[in-house]
Order: sequence, then C-alpha cells, then structure tokens
Amino acid sequence: MLFNEDQLAIRDQARRFARERLAPHYQRREKDGVMDRGLIREMGELGLMGVDLPEAYGGLAAPGVTAGIIAEELAYGDFNVSAVPVGVSLLGAVIMSSGARSLAEYWVPRMVSGETLMGVCVTEPSGGSDAGALKLRCRRDGDQYVLDGEKTSITFADSADAFIVFARTGAPESGAAGVTALIVPADAPGVARTRFNDVGSRIIGRGSVFFDGVRVPVENRLGEENQGFTHVMRGFDFSRALIALQCVGCAQASLDETWAYTKERTAFNAPIASYQGVTFPLVEGDSQIAAIRQLSYHAIALRDAGQPHTAEAAMVKWM
Repeated sequence: MLFNEDQLAIRDQARRFARERLAPHYQRREKDGVMDRGLIREMGELGLMGVDLPEAYGGLAAPGVTAGIIAEELAYGDFNVSAVPVGVSLLGAVIMSSGARSLAEYWVPRMVSGETLMGVCVTEPSGGSDAGALKLRCRRDGDQYVLDGEKTSITFADSADAFIVFARTGAPESGAAGVTALIVPADAPGVARTRFNDVGSRIIGRGSVFFDGVRVPVENRLGEENQGFTHVMRGFDFSRALIALQCVGCAQASLDETWAYTKERTAFNAPIASYQGVTFPLVEGDSQIAAIRQLSYHAIALRDAGQPHTAEAAMVKWM
C-alpha cells in the first residue's frame, strides 16, 4: 500500500507519539489499570482521533486508510490506547449516519477532541454478541425509552462517558429485526457498572453495565426503531480491519525487539542472528505481518471507494 504525503506526515506524527509518549510507560499504565484521559486529550489535540470524520465535526475528512495508519502506529506503542481512536472512527461514523444531526453535533466533536469516551454495548451474559438473542428490554413510554437488563464484556465499561446500547424493542421472536440502538449517557439514573479483574488489557476497563429503569429520550435513537442493529453493523467491517492493524502494530513491535536482541546476543562467538534456526521463524513472522497489513489496508481502501469489503474484513479478522 502506497501512502500520499499527507498520510506519511500523519504516520510520522503518530509514530513519534507512540514511541515517545506511549511505549515507555505502557507496562506501568497496564499495572495501574487506568486509562489516562490526558493521553486521550493529547491525541485529540494532535489530530490523531477521528481523522476520517468530516471537518465540521473536528475530523480531517481523510480516507479511512489514514485512520488505519494511525491505529497501526499507535498500537506499536500501546495496543490498548490505540483502541480509543479506532472507537472514535467507528462510533462517530455510526452516530453521523444513523442519528439526528443534533446528536452528531453534540457527541462527535467531543469524541474527536478526546473530551468524551464512548463505549458500545452489544454483548449479553446469555447470548454473547448474537443480535437475535438480545434480551435487554427497551419499552417506549411517551417521548422516552425505558431500559432494563444487563450488558457484559463491555470495553470502557467503567470509564466511558456514554454508550451506544443495543436493546430489544420488538418481540423476542423478531430476532435482529427487533433491536433498537440508543445513545445512553453513563451518568443517567439507573445505570450501574462493574469492572472485571482481567489478566490483560486492564486499562480498557472491561466489565458489565446494568440498566434499571433507565430513561432515554427518543431523540437519542440511532436509526429507526427495530432497525438499529442493521444501521450500526454496517460499520463493523471497517472496525475489523482497523483492529487487525492494531494487532499488526504491536506484533511488529515485538518482532523488532526480537530482531534487535538476536544481533546483541552471542553464542559460539557469533550473534545468534547468524544462525538460520533463529532467524527463519522471525522471517516467517515478518512475512505474515506484511501479508495481514496489506490485506487490511486493501479492505479499508475498498471501503473508501464504496466497494464491498466484508469478505476482506473477515479474512483479516481470522488472520
């Protein structure tokens, strides 16, 4: 994949930030288990968030490929922090395409600047992310919806300022056709959150979110009633490719460290990099990463061109 001059400039800026601000302290952040909101705001100030979103909302109106470049470069320094701009690109686009203009004007600029952290609530204890099995209840009461139920394994569960929540407004047998999506502020009365004691990626604060009679204005709906899942899922192919590039970034960092070590460590009076038994597996790893990187950018380039890219997104997710 060949990048233009603007993309190369953004890549260099993201690369410097990843190596100078993220990499040196990523283990300490993980040990503390807290997402540094100052870092998020700093990424916003540097223009590393929502670059593919319109300028009117604080973005740069850049291609999705540019968002992929940032995801890869930031993940080289800290995989977990790189999840934030990935979420901004995905959820910002969802809000703009499916929500009222007033919703987009309120939430998207705050997300792009790093002021607001948005999560998405799909997974439930009984059915995972299967939309046809969602049980979180959502009933209409005048100009409000009322939510009752639980979501689990939610990224940023304990730190998000708001969530895009998938809930069932239709009959249980309606499957995905009976699901509605709403923006729910995390401080709304009736919202409670717990945090998992994870063994990794602790700073993203994965956990459960509980809704007990939570009232949400109808104008917070994304898409039409009972069609929320269809509207929102359109962006998930894009996020799969972005997440693949996150994986590429941290995998490349690991390989780079290993290559450097093989040139420093000696055995039998020679660097171990001189032995094929050491270098062949590393060459294989570099080759796999290069292939995944190319297919990831290809999937996003197809998306930028308005072409189908579901198959390519599924491939990179598997790879």
